[in-house]
Parts: sequence; structure tokens; C-alpha cells
Amino acid sequence: MDYSFANKNVLVTGASRGIGRAIAHEFAASGAQVAVHYHQNRKAAEQTLSGLAGGPHLLVQADVSAPESVRNMVDTVIREMGRIHVLVNNAGIYETYPIIELTYEEWQGTWERNIGTNLMGPANTSFCVAQHMRECGGGKIVNVSSRGAFRGEPETPAYGASKAGLNALSQSMAQALAPHNIFIYVVAPGFVDTDMSSPDLTGPKGDAIRAQSPLGRVASPEEVARTVVFLASEGTDYLTGCIVDINGASYLRS
Repeated sequence: MDYSFANKNVLVTGASRGIGRAIAHEFAASGAQVAVHYHQNRKAAEQTLSGLAGGPHLLVQADVSAPESVRNMVDTVIREMGRIHVLVNNAGIYETYPIIELTYEEWQGTWERNIGTNLMGPANTSFCVAQHMRECGGGKIVNVSSRGAFRGEPETPAYGASKAGLNALSQSMAQALAPHNIFIYVVAPGFVDTDMSSPDLTGPKGDAIRAQSPLGRVASPEEVARTVVFLASEGTDYLTGCIVDINGASYLRS
């Protein structure tokens, strides 16, 4: 795909590796200046930053589950880059756990972590960025959800619920913010070949996971990244509120 993001600034959360790194690379290759967000893995984030085309780009740290950390991150990006044209909410966590074996305290903890990072993180980041975008004439927000929001996640229900909430948040904000020239999109990947999914893909479940798709494989991070860049490009305003499945027909919803 050949999209021009020259003179555009993009904030990508969770950009130190995996899907977020691929998204950062795709935007940079299209001419954007990219703010690479990370939480703890600074070394990986620096590797992402050093591999980006063009520039100058920016490295920014934040715990997206902490509201003040989010506000500081957004303020830093605006101060250093001048404006945010595109926000990609990609940062997230995925934890598997046997429900019936958890203590009540462990159950509470996993819900707090998943909702805090996967739902409140994008909600707070989107709020802060949307205020800025409204003042600057508009912008685009792309949220990274999951196939699990639709089909259920029996081994990690808090994750599935957080992504379902992210879908609802995105569509609500799409309706609220369109009059302000701010457009919201969602991508919902299935399994993607990343470090996070590597234990499943290389383990005993790997063949069964790949067989879920008639393509006989899982998505690459670049396939997700190209879809994100397309949604953030010019001419997609009327797609606001959409949820794009990227799961190789492994799960079809009506």
C-alpha cells in the first residue's frame, strides 16, 4: 500500500514489539513521525525506534493503566511533536488462567489488570488525545481489539470482556466525535505471529490454531499494521465506527 503520512504525527501505544512495532514501521515508511510508546521494555522500544524510516521519531514511556501517566504521555508527545494526527491504541495484556482454580483475590486481580490496561488505558488515552484533536481540527483513532471480543475467551474471560468493552467504547466515541472531525476505527485480529502468541503457536496447540483459518496459518503483524494504516489514511471518514476482522475467516460473525 502507498499512503502518504508526510507531516503527520502518530502515537502508537505498545510499540516496543509485535503488532505495535509493525504499526510503527508501517507509518514511518509512509512518511509519518512516530511516537513509540512503551511501558517497561525500553530496550525493545529503542530497537523499534532505531529501525524506523525517516524521522525524527520519539520514544515515550507510560503505564496506560495509570490515568496520570497517560496524561503525561499525551502532554509529552504534544509538547515534543506539536500535534497528534493519529492515535493507535495497541497496548494490551493477555493472561490465561483456569477460572475454577483461582482464588477470589486472584480473580479480582486479573480483572483489574485487564480492564485497567485493555479498556481504561485506551479510554483515557483517547479522551486526552481527542481534546487535543478537537482543538486542532480533527484526527483519527484506531483501536486494536480482538476476535475474542466476539467468540468468547474461556481461558481469559477478563481479556475477552475488556476487548468487547473496547469495541463498544470505540463505536460510542465514533458517534460522539464525528461532528468534531474525529474518526474512530477498530481492528479485531485473531491469532497473530508475535512474541506474545509464540508459546501457543510453537506448542502442542500450534497446528490446531493454524487450522482454525482456511488459510492454514495465522496473521502476520504486518497484515494488521497495513489495515491500521489504511483506516488512518485519507478518504476513510465514512468508515468511522467500523470493526474490521483480521482473522483469516477463522471466526465469522453476522
